[in-house]
Amino acid sequence: MAQYADYIFVACLAAVLGAVLAWGFKTLPDASWQFVASAPKKRSADGKSWEAVNFTYYGLIIACSSAFSVTLAVFLLGAASVPVWSSLAVTLALMIICIPSSKILARIVEKKKHTFTVGGALFIGVLTMPWIVWGLKLAAGEGSGIQVLPVCAAMAIAYGFGEGLGRLACISFGCCYGKPFSQVHPVLQKLLNGKGFVFTGETKKISYASGLDGQKVFPIQALTAVIYCASALLSTLLFLSGHFGLALLQVLMVTQVWRFFSEMLRDDYRGEGKISAYQIMMIVAILYTALLPMVFPMGEALKPALALGWKAVWSPVVILSVQALWAALFVYYGKSTVTGGAISFHVVKGRI
Repeated sequence: MAQYADYIFVACLAAVLGAVLAWGFKTLPDASWQFVASAPKKRSADGKSWEAVNFTYYGLIIACSSAFSVTLAVFLLGAASVPVWSSLAVTLALMIICIPSSKILARIVEKKKHTFTVGGALFIGVLTMPWIVWGLKLAAGEGSGIQVLPVCAAMAIAYGFGEGLGRLACISFGCCYGKPFSQVHPVLQKLLNGKGFVFTGETKKISYASGLDGQKVFPIQALTAVIYCASALLSTLLFLSGHFGLALLQVLMVTQVWRFFSEMLRDDYRGEGKISAYQIMMIVAILYTALLPMVFPMGEALKPALALGWKAVWSPVVILSVQALWAALFVYYGKSTVTGGAISFHVVKGRI
């Protein structure tokens, strides 16, 4: 039974992810799944209502997907005998670099102040991650158990799961949407049997940016979610088998090649030019990743153990850190700056 434990773990993970994605594809395009809460901010000029700040399912889903992906990264690194403090240190460093980058690069490329780019953040993360791990290894010393390739592979797998599940956030907010189904090649239409997304709600981005609410569009977010999660699952199995370099290359190359081509099926604005700046970043990221096994070769052979992974994630410091991360990301990504609201209150006299 023990020799099949890795396969059972990945199969269970696939079943859970499949159920979550299927639910999201069916429900999240609806208008009722954009805002999770609205909080009064200040009383309106007429005194009859309150101006409200909206919190979105986009932020809630991003927070949940990020918390899941970080937990999985800690699990994989724990299974590979990497200390918990090292896993959290690398995660924190990447968050500090990538989260602001998601907004800064979107402002540079798309000339918009109130949007984010996961692709741009990933590009910065891919460039900096090996050197962050290498610096941590030097600081910790040779006996720390830190090797660059396993850590990079675990973080890349976490990215695959995080962005795959994060596409549900895009469906909820109506962003990163595909072209109208009528504009897609007939072969793709036939392959999908006409199953596109129909978004509803005037506050979804697809509505106010392109006027495509109520129209069938190519389900690019769904395809991306499935491909990313499937690739991450395969790399998880490779990682648990000790093939760290292959796990790293597989998940990053599949996700970035798909991202490059999927942009041609998207209808939202991605910057000027036939080939966008994000697509150029993806090509550079793939070439850069292919060189990492040569620059940072593995030392001694290592076979991860699931029991060590479970032990790592049940650490109180990991649980509290993930909870803090969830809360911070929900506020950062969930507080909507492109929508507003009004709330009124009244007394239910029959219950006084």
